[in-house]
Amino acid sequence: MKADLSSKIKLDQVSKRYYKPDSELELASLTRFEKVNTQVAETYQEGAREAALEIAHTIEQCVKEKGRCVIGLGAGKCVLNVYDELVKLYFADKLSFAGVVVFNLSELGLGVVTSDEDRSTFNRLKTRLLNKVDIDPNNVHTFSTEATKENVHMLCRAYETEIDEYGGLDLVLCELTKNGSMALNEPGSTTNSSCRLVLLGNKARAHLAKAFNCDAAPQTAVTLGISNLLAARHIIAVAWGENSAQPVCDVVEGRMGEQSPASFLQLHHNAKIVVDLEAASQLTRISYPWKVTSCEWTDYFIRRAIVWLCKMTGKPILKLTNKDYNDNGLGELVALYGSAYAVNIRIFNEFQHTITGWPGGKPNADDSSRPERAFPYPKRVLVFSPQPDDAVVSMGGTLRRLVQQDHDVHIAFQTSGDITVGDEDALRGLIVSLNMARHCNFKDDDAARVIESLIETLKSKNPGEADCDEVRYFKGQMLMSEAQMACRHTGIKSSNTYEMSMPFYCGDAFGQGKVTAADVTIMRNIIEKIRPHQIFIDDDINDPTGTHQRATEAVLMAIEELKNADFMQHCRTWLYRGKWGQWDIDQVEMAVPLSPEELDYKTDTILKYRSQMHEVPVFSNAELRLGWQQSLDRNRQLAQHYQELGLASYEGIEAFVQYHPQ
Repeated sequence: MKADLSSKIKLDQVSKRYYKPDSELELASLTRFEKVNTQVAETYQEGAREAALEIAHTIEQCVKEKGRCVIGLGAGKCVLNVYDELVKLYFADKLSFAGVVVFNLSELGLGVVTSDEDRSTFNRLKTRLLNKVDIDPNNVHTFSTEATKENVHMLCRAYETEIDEYGGLDLVLCELTKNGSMALNEPGSTTNSSCRLVLLGNKARAHLAKAFNCDAAPQTAVTLGISNLLAARHIIAVAWGENSAQPVCDVVEGRMGEQSPASFLQLHHNAKIVVDLEAASQLTRISYPWKVTSCEWTDYFIRRAIVWLCKMTGKPILKLTNKDYNDNGLGELVALYGSAYAVNIRIFNEFQHTITGWPGGKPNADDSSRPERAFPYPKRVLVFSPQPDDAVVSMGGTLRRLVQQDHDVHIAFQTSGDITVGDEDALRGLIVSLNMARHCNFKDDDAARVIESLIETLKSKNPGEADCDEVRYFKGQMLMSEAQMACRHTGIKSSNTYEMSMPFYCGDAFGQGKVTAADVTIMRNIIEKIRPHQIFIDDDINDPTGTHQRATEAVLMAIEELKNADFMQHCRTWLYRGKWGQWDIDQVEMAVPLSPEELDYKTDTILKYRSQMHEVPVFSNAELRLGWQQSLDRNRQLAQHYQELGLASYEGIEAFVQYHPQ
């Protein structure tokens, strides 16, 4: 079973020579804005292999020169892939850890003694790497389990002394996180920060809870400081995925400062950042290659360049002049098309043709320049919603259009979403249920006792504690009932809604299990049952719970297995975002406009999800506005962007990108 399927949108758009140039001279030109040596791989697997090979080479050289290699190891989610590759090298007899000394870079909490991976970086290191190789246990060092707030400073100094006694760190391997931190050195850390106790912010704790697959991360941690990391002779930082793109760009090309501690890598003479193509997507050579080299003018880059030029000049597309192009380094386009007007009209028409009020296709119309086919009509449409509110929040206006235009719309709710329902909402629902039972003089005493027990369970629950199965079920049914109300408001028949209960979610206390063949089979079965002409899939990879990414992964695996089926030859698959992100305007292939009334109707539909109207999200992304509110903001912002390019003015726009199975 393939475990890493994605849209490969970036890979299809970017020429290999931008990240794998043929010569050092070309590389120097491409990386002129980069202040840290950055290696770009097509996939995270390839990046992990390259990082592992470099680590293996460093170990071999150090052991050969001085008999040992002293390494500082982090335990972030991205570095685990590197550890897997190091283990492969070890079992292939291409690497030995006999001469390696390991120091743990950071540890969550104080005095950690837990026996599993949860909330312990050291235990994760042992599980994923150290217990599988030939390292001497006496050469493995971590922070003292006897640390307290009173003695932690003394123990931190002792830990630094221990590193010095081994001659310092030869190599550091760590993750570059979404807020630009390294080894739990969060924004605000200075270059002279040393080994110390740190207070973790909400954003870091949410990231760590997801990374360690636990209910909640501790509020404190002990970590080596920036000065300790920069003292290492060699540093390798890794980052994978689109949600790492902005911090990678800030670190590599941005200004050095305390708000992005990893940017201090710019000071190091032998630091390297290894990223996959998605994490590199904001770098100049990947995103704006015309600034650093002769660009290969694909349709995508022409559109992207025009959007960029409109922003630089403050002009709509049709007002760009030859001078605008030449003054901003885009003279190649004018030479290629003969005039600015020729480029302008082509790109204007391309953007115009992405806009459609008929997301299922307009019957009896010329569809040669429309994003969707006119026939068959009406279409069977299958929408996958990772959690019950996601489809409505991200594409609620489009759902209503599809229903109004007589398409047969089906929604598969992949999980119950119970982890997003607050305890107070559940408690309120249970109290209402109990009062109703008493009012009606129900004779089933067992039912009343169960409800009373659940009420007491919630009242006595500790912050971050996992819910019991009964509470999870109740919360899930609360959210599913709200989904039914939202579907009813939109016009989707209740018989066309499906509660999928995917095992990766149900089988884990916090809904963060691994996707297995069982999940893929469920997705495959629903696709085969509906035999859709259109599929809509959530691609909100920034979801802090990880549910979206796992749910989408299972659907894409199912599509991969079914792609040669006869009915799939007539099915188009569209990717939507909204709750946790938005497509760049130059990526959009279908834009569904919303009038003020339609955006209001979408808002009313979203408000059917009463349990999601928290003041503070269960998994806070440290934003002042909630996910559904930000989605509406993004709809308005995208419409504004279209208007700035000189296209029609709308209240909002929902955007989609077509997925093409490989």
